[in-house]
Amino acid sequence: MYDTILLATDGTVASRDAESHAISLAQSHDATLHALFVVDEDVYTAYSGDEYVDEAEGPEHGLEEEGEEALAAVREAAEDAGVDVVETLIHGSPVESIIATAEDSDADVIVLGTKRRPAEYRSLLGSVTDKVVRLTARPTVVVKTEVDE
Repeated sequence: MYDTILLATDGTVASRDAESHAISLAQSHDATLHALFVVDEDVYTAYSGDEYVDEAEGPEHGLEEEGEEALAAVREAAEDAGVDVVETLIHGSPVESIIATAEDSDADVIVLGTKRRPAEYRSLLGSVTDKVVRLTARPTVVVKTEVDE
């Protein structure tokens, strides 16, 4: 049923729960897991970075390091489960990048994590997961994680 599974991760606890689910799905379907981390350009382009002398010290590099760590954790867990994994770290808009990567990899399903939050929070801010679910034509699994706030 599934040959290619796309897991979009941001390294948070919600993503780790989604990671477990995606690896389990890939394992049971003998599918390839595509792990994606998107360095959100809006985060670092909105920051002036006046105190940075060298561009190698800018906020995007910190986000890239986070992404590399998140992808390494997925790779390690997938390898332990005997699942083939393809890692991708890209810069862009998370929603657009997830949808484009799903298309490019011909993903049979997208797996996303989300934190359960009050309805008021969602109506004011929304989430990447909500937007991907609304905009993609591909099947999507959303793994919800309870958080205390």
